[in-house]
Amino acid sequence: MEAKATMEHITIVLKGPKYAGNIGSVARCAKNMGIEKILVVNGRELPQAEMKQTSTHFAAEVIDQILYFDDLQKALDGFEFIVGTTARLGSIRGPVVSPREMAKSLIDLSRNNRVALLFGPEDTGLSNDDLRLCHGLVTIPASERLKSINLSHAVMILCYEIFTAQRGDLETFTPRLATAAEIEGMHEQIKALLQKIGFLNPQNPEYWMMHIRRFFSRTRLFPREIKIIRGICRQLDWYLGNK
Repeated sequence: MEAKATMEHITIVLKGPKYAGNIGSVARCAKNMGIEKILVVNGRELPQAEMKQTSTHFAAEVIDQILYFDDLQKALDGFEFIVGTTARLGSIRGPVVSPREMAKSLIDLSRNNRVALLFGPEDTGLSNDDLRLCHGLVTIPASERLKSINLSHAVMILCYEIFTAQRGDLETFTPRLATAAEIEGMHEQIKALLQKIGFLNPQNPEYWMMHIRRFFSRTRLFPREIKIIRGICRQLDWYLGNK
């Protein structure tokens, strides 16, 4: 059986876009590839008329349906899998894959899970704090002579790879994963417990939490597993309080 990504479960999330025209171009690119959901964080003031000028009438309804948020974490809370995009590599950002590798992994995953493709501002991209909310990172290879890629071009590349990704027999089945909100709740509970036992450096607790987040991001967590981990944390916290 030929399997394809479930495009209606995939959403483009734009954090802090600078130009209305770029949002319009993103809408057109996304619709070209069968994706029609866009969330914009910190972009309410950008004029819709300018967005629609670059989206053209073909994708005008995508602009009309954009959901706006003031907080990135709130925007991502309902997604089970978040793909962050980055051009800057390094150990602090963790392992990254190519758009093609990412697309292959989303074929099965998108059938039962809501997926966010997260893009940062045109001038700075996503920060380390933004990327810690992601469950996977992707980078677009580019020439050393010009590595900067236009926002809508980056969106088109990722959407194209997802659109064209396909394989033969469907060998795996991925049920619903834990949402970003469930995972963040787990991380906060782990952080509180580790602070209580003195494991985290109080001057920089997020440094070690980054490594813990990266550890959990290497596996796909299901809601029941989140409940088990949080239950362990509660039991340990109770034990410490009654020791």
